[in-house]
This record gives sequence, structure tokens and C-alpha cells, in this order.
Amino acid sequence: MITVLGFAPFHLFFLPVITLALLFRSWHRSTTPKQAALLGFSFGMGLFLAGISWVYVSMHEFGNMPMPLAGTAVILLCMYLALYPAVNGWVIGKLHQLHIGTPFAWMMTATALWIIFEWLRGSLITGFPWLVMGYTQVPISPLVGFAPVIGVYGVSLLVVLSAALLFLCFEKGIRRWRYGLVLGMIWVSGFGLQQINWVKPIGEPISVSLLQGNIAQDMKWREDYIAQTMKIYADLVLESKTRLIVTPEVSLPLFSHFVPRDYLDPLAEHAKKYDGDVLIGMVEMDPNGTDDYYNTMFSFGSSPEQLYRKHHLVPFGEFIPFEPIFGWFIRMMEVPLGNLNIARGSIDQQPLDLAGQKVAVNICYEDVFGEEIIYQLPQATMLVNVSNDAWFGRSIGPQQHLQFSQMRALETGRYMLRSTNTGITAIINERGIIDQKIEIYTTAALHGMAQGFTGTTPYVRTGNYLALGLAALFLSIGLISAFRHKQSKKSTH
Repeated sequence: MITVLGFAPFHLFFLPVITLALLFRSWHRSTTPKQAALLGFSFGMGLFLAGISWVYVSMHEFGNMPMPLAGTAVILLCMYLALYPAVNGWVIGKLHQLHIGTPFAWMMTATALWIIFEWLRGSLITGFPWLVMGYTQVPISPLVGFAPVIGVYGVSLLVVLSAALLFLCFEKGIRRWRYGLVLGMIWVSGFGLQQINWVKPIGEPISVSLLQGNIAQDMKWREDYIAQTMKIYADLVLESKTRLIVTPEVSLPLFSHFVPRDYLDPLAEHAKKYDGDVLIGMVEMDPNGTDDYYNTMFSFGSSPEQLYRKHHLVPFGEFIPFEPIFGWFIRMMEVPLGNLNIARGSIDQQPLDLAGQKVAVNICYEDVFGEEIIYQLPQATMLVNVSNDAWFGRSIGPQQHLQFSQMRALETGRYMLRSTNTGITAIINERGIIDQKIEIYTTAALHGMAQGFTGTTPYVRTGNYLALGLAALFLSIGLISAFRHKQSKKSTH
């Protein structure tokens, strides 16, 4: 559980290095693969029970799922997620049982396996890349200097490698100073990489307004509150004298074809006064006449009207994975969009031309998938994330989500503008630093400046392939070294 303190809102970035080192020590001293697997499972359960407690808030407090069922669902989810470090531990335990490990081989193999299983967790069954270790280093650790090069999984690899090196520094019978030297070189290199400007500004900064309507989740879809919600956002838009105005995900709780033009047109005209545009979130009916709907952001103003449709949907919130098995589950929750046929937007949507910028829009959960964000780069000059984190309540979920957005800014070298329903709305610069933000559960517009950038970071070019390639290289070196050591031992007997 202590490992969670490395993530937002605590930001103790050194703690995961220590806790992982202790896990590696336990793995190294385990006597059977089963014991190592149980250690990994216990570590995972502690991490996820403490780190994704907001899932219970979403299901029970806002989804009105009975407390016992919501609690059971959270435990089952955490058990599934804990399987990844459990299998990781079993493999390490098996290699240890075969007596093929030197300290160097063990370090390389353990590091590689962690990243591979972490990536699998973020990819299989639509993926759940929450609490990837690389996020713990955002925004102040020297290791974030590697983020524009190898992305969050690459930073995660270096966190885990640092933990393995730290563990070996305290082991007896080895040349510990060598491992300490490598550990120091990694962190100093990260600081050096932070001095590199991978991208460059393009044009002048633009004025932006990011709106936070603060609509309570239990009020958002009530028919008697729709008019009040629309008034809140209309007022916030009309008070914003900036070039780019952004409302949160589904800020208007109506299907787009029901929103009257005499509501939208004044907002568009207001944006035109400042040679700008306003982005408004609504649910869109499929224009082809099917029963499908899209979670969509629409633009109005000086530029031609454009839209972005959400591609990566939230499991159990916007679609039901393995519906014959889990369909009953979603029916237990009062999810407003749960009964609709939410369709996926195209993965290759292009940035929107807004306020003189190329804006790459992503909606809610999409900004935890860095490999998908880069589909709109390097064309995009800035990023916009819109979300409704009201589902998290006052848990640590909104803080974690903000931290993940900071990583996306680092990976791409672009400003990230976040507009959320209840918070945390923020302007994040290309270095992953929060320039301005609005505190959670306040109704306000965040007015500020955002700089467009051009250029390509190494991560934008390679995505996760470089980090996974390093993991594969580490695994190969570790296994080859281990088997050579085993063979040399046999030849001496």
C-alpha cells in the first residue's frame, strides 16, 4: 500500500523504488515459484486496493450499486490486476529454482518481466494502465527526463531497474559499488535529458478558457436540472474573452440533435468576436441512421464546425466487455449512458483546426493511453483533454488522472489543456508542469495562456516500441547470461 504514496496527490517519487526493492529482495529469497507468486499477488492487492479505491465510489455512491456487491466487485477487479505481478513473481521464482541466476542476470530479467507484465495489463481486454510505475516520477523526479524518449513504460522500466540496483547494493558477496554507480548514472542522465528541448514554440501563445461547471453527478442527467446546467455553461462561455474555450465531456446532458441552434449560435458568435472557437461536449446520434451514439466534442466559432468522437471507451461505463457474462453487472448500476449503443470513433482522427492551432482532442479515459494520443502527432500543436471525474468523488482518482495528463504533455512536448466537470481543470505546459488549475468542486472558468509547439519527440516517433524493445533486450541479456553461467558451472564440475 505504501507504493501508492508515489502517485498523486502524494508525489513521494522515491518510495516505489524502495518498496519494489523490498519486493525484489523477497522474491530473491523465496524458495518456490508459488511463494514468489503469492508475494507478487500480495504486493498487487495492496497497490490496487489502496490506489483504485475510487472504483467503489463510482459504483456505490454514484452507480447506486449495493454496498456488498460494489465491495465484492472492487476486490475481484483488484484480484485480477494483482495476477500480473503474481505471474511475474512465479516466473522469477521458477528461474531462481532452476539455479540459473547471477545477480546481473537476475536484475535484467526481473526488470524486463515487470515492464512486460505492466504493458500487458495496459493492453489486454481493452487495457487498464492505471498506476503504471512510471507515473510516480511526474513531475519532479529526474527520471521524467526520459519521458519524451521512451514514454511512461520506459520511465517505469527505469524505476524498476533502479529498485533492482538498490536491492543489489545491499546484497552481500557481490561488488555492490558497481550497481550503485549504475544507479547514480541513470538518475544523473535523467536530469541531463531534462535540459534538452525536443520541440520548439510555433506562433504566439493563445488565450484559453477551460470551464468547470461543477455539476453534481446525481444531478447531471435529471430532466429538471438540464436547463440550469445549460445556463451555467452558457454563462461561463459568454464571460470568457479568449480565443479557445473548452467545456468538459458531455457538458450538455442532451443529445446533440436536441440542442437548439438558438442556444449554440450565440456561443459561436461570442467566440467569433475574439477570432476563436468553443468546444462543447454532447452525445451525438450516428448520422448514418443506426442506433449507435458517439461521445463527441463539437466546435463552433470562427473555424468551420468540426467534431471529435471518442475512440477508447470505458469498460462497464460505455460498453460491456463479454456482455453475455457481465451484462447483468452494468444493469445493476445507474450509468446514464450504459443502456446506449456507444460507438467508437475512428482511431485516425486528425487534430481540429481551432483558434489558429491544431488541437488534438482526447476524452476522459483516453489520456491514459499515450500510444493512442500520438496518432494525432506531430501535426497537433497542443492537446486538450475533457473529462467528467465526478464519478471519482473526493477520492484520489482526480489527482491521479491529472498526473497521467502531465505524463502525456511530457511524452509529446505539448501543452495539455484539461477541462473537467468537477475538477481538476488545469493548464499543463510542455514540461508536464501545472501552470494553473482550479480546485476540485468549484464552478469557475480557468483563464490563461497556452503556447503551441511543433517538432517531434522520440516517443512520438516510436511510441511504446522503444520501451518494449529495451525490455526484450534486457530479458534476452538476462537469460543468455544466466544460461551461460549455468553451463560454465556444469563444465567446472
